[in-house]
Amino acid sequence: MGRPRIFKSVKQLEETWEAYKNDCDNQMVLTHDFSSKNSEFVSKELRRSVTYTIEGFCVFAKISRSKFYANYADTEKYGDIVTRMKEECEVDARKKFELQVIPSQLAGLWMSRHGYTTNAEKKKSDESDMVDDWIAATLGQEVSNDE
Repeated sequence: MGRPRIFKSVKQLEETWEAYKNDCDNQMVLTHDFSSKNSEFVSKELRRSVTYTIEGFCVFAKISRSKFYANYADTEKYGDIVTRMKEECEVDARKKFELQVIPSQLAGLWMSRHGYTTNAEKKKSDESDMVDDWIAATLGQEVSNDE
């Protein structure tokens, strides 16, 4: 017999998710900068946000990722809230890129987690494209074999 679930109800999981999002949106960070006006270093605590992730939620809730997916994601009772959590992670990441909270250089890395790709993959539209590629490949092989 496995260990009992941490979240006994959908409402409890939802409340913990909301607390996690609040924690992500209100991270306090100590920053340092040089003030040329006063010729001194200045430190200030600023509010920053971090991106929502299922992994971050698992750490926040003190549950392993594998247990989260086994006990909640794969269970019909919790399916809707888990789907919403995943969607909110994706929307949060997109918003933070569009608002430039996260550097655009990291967009490919972050958005690949949600099924986006930076490659413009060409799809074969019809059989003639595949035949043309096969002929070109065959000719290319013959040319390289003659050398």
